[in-house]
Amino acid sequence: MKIHACILGNWVCLNDDPNCTIGENKESPNIWYKQNAEIWSPNIKEQEDTYYQLDYVKIFYKGVLYRINPIFIQLSDL
Repeated sequence: MKIHACILGNWVCLNDDPNCTIGENKESPNIWYKQNAEIWSPNIKEQEDTYYQLDYVKIFYKGVLYRINPIFIQLSDL
């Protein structure tokens, strides 16, 4: 399983970075996906119409921590 993410406008394969982690538990991309692919998504929004309440996932890739919307993650079996 290859897990790709659009980071700063560029699609990258997260599996290519052996130190890449995803989510609050800081798991490898494949483990994160196999263990329910958890994202931050509040059931009740404290305030609507704010960037801070959008769904996101934390990705540590090539030494930098990113916070992206999960729609920018794609999977392939290649």
